[in-house]
Amino acid sequence: MAAATPKIKVADCKYNSLEILGLIKKASQQDVRILCLPELCITGSALGDLFYQDILLDGAMDSLLYIIKESAALNVLVAVGLPISHAGNVHSATAVFLRGKLLGLAAKTLPALMFKCEGTRLSLAVETDISAPSPALIRLIPAAHEEVAGSGDKRRRMLSALSERARCACVYANAGYGESTTDMVFSGHNLIYEGGELLCESLPFAEGWAMAEIDLGSLSAEPARTEAYNVIPFTMEANCRSLSRHISPAPFIPQDEQSRNARCEEILNIQGAALAKRMAHTNCEALVLGISGGLDSTLALLASVRACEMLKKPLTYITAITQPCFGTTERTKGNAHSLCRALGVVCKEIDISESVAKHLDDIGHSLEKKDTVYENAQARMRIMGLMNIANQVNGLVVGSGDLSELALGFSTYNGDHMSMYGVNAGVPKTLIRHIIKYAANTNPNLTEVLEDILATPVSPELLPHKAGEISQRTEDIVGPYELHDFYLYHVIKYGRKPKLIFKLACLAFAGKYSEAEILKWLKLFYSRFFSQQFKRNCLPEGPKIGSINLSPRGGYKMPGDAEASLWLEELEWL
Repeated sequence: MAAATPKIKVADCKYNSLEILGLIKKASQQDVRILCLPELCITGSALGDLFYQDILLDGAMDSLLYIIKESAALNVLVAVGLPISHAGNVHSATAVFLRGKLLGLAAKTLPALMFKCEGTRLSLAVETDISAPSPALIRLIPAAHEEVAGSGDKRRRMLSALSERARCACVYANAGYGESTTDMVFSGHNLIYEGGELLCESLPFAEGWAMAEIDLGSLSAEPARTEAYNVIPFTMEANCRSLSRHISPAPFIPQDEQSRNARCEEILNIQGAALAKRMAHTNCEALVLGISGGLDSTLALLASVRACEMLKKPLTYITAITQPCFGTTERTKGNAHSLCRALGVVCKEIDISESVAKHLDDIGHSLEKKDTVYENAQARMRIMGLMNIANQVNGLVVGSGDLSELALGFSTYNGDHMSMYGVNAGVPKTLIRHIIKYAANTNPNLTEVLEDILATPVSPELLPHKAGEISQRTEDIVGPYELHDFYLYHVIKYGRKPKLIFKLACLAFAGKYSEAEILKWLKLFYSRFFSQQFKRNCLPEGPKIGSINLSPRGGYKMPGDAEASLWLEELEWL
């Protein structure tokens, strides 16, 4: 897709038609298949009563026919604006044409049109009322909107909201250079959005050319009466080209520091407010949580602190329990104690090694057999301890499991999988790192300990270590979380097919991971995502943080015994 603004001369239809032809040729050379041009760009938009002159209307139509004829050899569908006379009135219309054929004229006062490419999902409409529902996947928005202070941000908000709400793509082309400046100024600010995401824009008063690839598979038609539209079929040859749009390797994380910091503060407030409501509703007298010195429990503790601040509770209201066992290192245990001291919360240490050993002996399981039973016994002993301590103090157990772990099912069922409220359930692992980094940068008392927590490898610490070194690294077992968060985003937000996610990941992580590594971990993601749904079906309650949520109540719903065979077969073919 492309949205472009020609450099025009007011009322000079012949000159303008040559400029428009130049843009159509440029689009063809760059493999653009659909080109949207501004409203009334054949004549100019700010013409006042000149619009009612027959000579201008005739000149505009002659220029349109000339443009259609001269571009007949180019495989570009074009939407271009001009005034037309119909039923005794003059209308601002948009002509849609392809390979020498005029497909239709769209205008607010004329019957609604939808253009459908035969044999594909591609459907598009020229929007004259963006507030109305439309069954088209792509909305072309030719515009002649003046530029005033703040209008650029207003356009971005409007198009982002529309494309996200309707799960459509919006191609917005605005009038610009050459328009009359008698009372208004036009900037040529063009934008392309897909599902709420800005793919490309030409900044105001710049080149006036925006181009991006649209993923039709990620779009879905709004509930709308298709019969209210006159459907015009067309055919178009597919094109094969490499992607030019940026594929972010970290889709959950805002790219600029200011937006990232604002997002981190917002998430802490959401978590804190949600937990504060649950505390007030249950009349609990304490918050109890496990603190391991890892990322997730650190964020859960920071959210607990924020909730207490909102309710004006002393931080001694929080009891953080560290429960070292067979695999706990001095580094993580030391960080847990240091963090609690820096925050001013109550910290208790309960060594569970003997309890776990006794339990394993009771069930006839050798300590030398370091299998799933050996590991999960520790996780379940920890949650039992937290629950019972919470009962002692009339408290509420705050869970620390995050969105990434939920997607992979990387938790012990009825162990760290369980809590009385899961504050991290909507936060992916990659974003947790940035929230903790933000806390480290904004609170000097926490900087040193949080920096060391960030530098510590992610580990459940369930297997014995050698010389204090962490012997069990989560990302060696399940793969890099940055890959899994990328997969999760594209699977849940857009429902993209495995082969497309693979291609996008190869582009996003080029030079960092090989195609073989990306494929290996993508297979594991699908296998675990399907097989571990039973854990997500009985999650504790927790706040929704972003657009992606895996709660069975208000997030992603799927049966616990669904098969992943179709998805894995496509990856096997790759």
